[in-house]
Amino acid sequence: MGEEKKGFFSRLKEGLSKTRNNIVYGIDGVFNGFSNIDEDFYEELEEILIMGDVGIRATDAILEKLRMQVREYHIKEPADCKEFLIRNIREQMDAPDTAYDFEHKPSVLFIIGVNGVGKTTSVGKLAGNLKAQGKKVIIGACDTFRAAAGEQLAEWANRAGVELIGGREGADPASVLFDAVSAAKARHADVLICDTAGRLHNKKNLMEELKKMNRIIEREFPDAHRENLIVLDATTGQNALQQAKEFGSVTDLTGIILTKMDGTAKGGIAVAIQSELQVPVKYIGVGEKLEDLQKFDAEAFVSALFDRERLDDEE
Repeated sequence: MGEEKKGFFSRLKEGLSKTRNNIVYGIDGVFNGFSNIDEDFYEELEEILIMGDVGIRATDAILEKLRMQVREYHIKEPADCKEFLIRNIREQMDAPDTAYDFEHKPSVLFIIGVNGVGKTTSVGKLAGNLKAQGKKVIIGACDTFRAAAGEQLAEWANRAGVELIGGREGADPASVLFDAVSAAKARHADVLICDTAGRLHNKKNLMEELKKMNRIIEREFPDAHRENLIVLDATTGQNALQQAKEFGSVTDLTGIILTKMDGTAKGGIAVAIQSELQVPVKYIGVGEKLEDLQKFDAEAFVSALFDRERLDDEE
């Protein structure tokens, strides 16, 4: 594992400590407290997973598979099925192989989400992340409603060393996008990242705005690979899931950026969101620094959650 990955993994491990207290210690209690595998055993596990924000759908899938494995492998001791449980949790979060296709072709990324979840910050961090991979990145400041969004984005763009288009309060988001697309084409950018206005309370306006912006991309940059990434604040647990469903009814979501994982006991929401929406978590944030947003790795997440070295390092 590279140094940066190792550093992020240890921050993730540390960041998931509240969730670990919430979920893992409860799971351990069940495994230590039961001498055989019966209905009560499954019910206790179910309660802990649901209370830990893993969500009903994901919990059902995880435990249904566990029951099948217990029968199939004739497991009698609770301790002997713990590894299966951990792997089943991980499987709920495996992203498809195509999740990061946008890294290999000219792409336009719309970053979507309500204000206050770390959306603008995520735009800056993602730009830094892609720039570090050697990509030419341009940011479009298409959130022209929030007074400080442009300034904040300018600061992040500066920190990430990428070009920013727009940033004037009250400008028409569609015209900013048009300028950003023109710049991306003229400078042969690999990725154009657009910060969009974080409004949900007026769904009709948001829908119209996103439609308008989508039409510009279709007309001006038809060959670009498209991503709609929604930023969700992990500390809000089930509310984050609700927000994602609301935005999902307005636009086609292709991925999730989960922020503030270091400040929550509700880290199980990473499992729930993916399972409920059938949309993969693509990035995860555990801090304030540029490098504190990284690609989501289900293997590393579960290993960090269960406080062990990576599962795939053992095999």
